Amino acid sequence: MKNIKIKTDFIKLDQFLKLADVVMSGGEAKVLILSEDVFVNGEICTQRGRKIKKGDIVKVNDISFLVE
Repeated sequence: MKNIKIKTDFIKLDQFLKLADVVMSGGEAKVLILSEDVFVNGEICTQRGRKIKKGDIVKVNDISFLVE
């Protein structure tokens, strides 16, 4: 599991994927999210604007990220 620190109370899912270097652009994030390959706290998430908060776990391609 990789730890990713955010400096605000929350970050949108598409922005988080860029911060974690999972994707290079917002367009790539959109495609990845809509392909139902992104899980937030164990559930498939298809909302690009979902608020990701400290303590959440985001999983993509068998890699888990803990938001700090």
